[in-house]
Amino acid sequence: MINKDANMNNDVFAKLASRDSVDQAEFDQFRQFLEDACGISLGDNKQYLVTNRMRRLMDEHKIANFGDLVRSLKQGLHRKLKEEVIDAMTTNETFWFRDVYPYDHLKNNLFPQLMGPNNKAFGPLRVWSAACSSGQEPYSISMMVEEFKQKNMGSLARQVQIVATDLSTTVLEQARLGEYDKLSVMRGLSNERLDKFFDKTPAGNWRVKSLLRDRIDFRPINLMDSYTGLGKFDIVFCRNVLIYFNADLKRQILQKIHASLKPQGILYLGSSEGLAGAADLFEMVRCEPGILYKAI
Repeated sequence: MINKDANMNNDVFAKLASRDSVDQAEFDQFRQFLEDACGISLGDNKQYLVTNRMRRLMDEHKIANFGDLVRSLKQGLHRKLKEEVIDAMTTNETFWFRDVYPYDHLKNNLFPQLMGPNNKAFGPLRVWSAACSSGQEPYSISMMVEEFKQKNMGSLARQVQIVATDLSTTVLEQARLGEYDKLSVMRGLSNERLDKFFDKTPAGNWRVKSLLRDRIDFRPINLMDSYTGLGKFDIVFCRNVLIYFNADLKRQILQKIHASLKPQGILYLGSSEGLAGAADLFEMVRCEPGILYKAI
């Protein structure tokens, strides 16, 4: 007797296996698409990461298998799908005050130098959060501004402008909203700062107060493109981003960041990142703990 249920299950498993299987040539084409679109270089062993992140999109767009997805991307006729693929591959988990030391150094060292009454610079202090993802980094910077202001009432010589950019329009929308669920606010945010800088929403989430949002300008930027429209900055945060690019692109991005910094401007990189061939453009400065880079 034929077991129809067993045959149906086998058909389902076969379809799932076909959908998630990745031919090496197709994977190489996907890698090339991603590198051309946003500079990200995928390693040889990232097939599982790719299929895991593409599974939902393939279901939503009724794409039968990975090969069909790659062919659709190569044809370039489905702009929304292209944007969604880039979003899925460039959205990474983030949290508040990552590594702590850049924010402590910002508040305790740089702000007193650049915002105190003895500073003679004109215009606002400008900070760029590159690859800001869902907003935790620029909002963390904005909290440092508020804490410095409250500690030094009446002694500020400059206002602060924060520009926050990301390639993904999806995460930029979330960042602009500034609303986070309970799990998100638990990642690096103290109860004291949560109570001080956030409001509880009727849905049980937490929304950033306007005093933090009002000094941040969120903009879409591909780090492979020009930054000249952003203007010049005193400080740039480009943290835990360069690890996704090849050596040539890292060098190019660091050159463009250097050009966007004012003389002696400060660059913060991730704790596992370095200058990637751009050591002639920056002076490495130890800030105990951690390292920052000063534009030469």
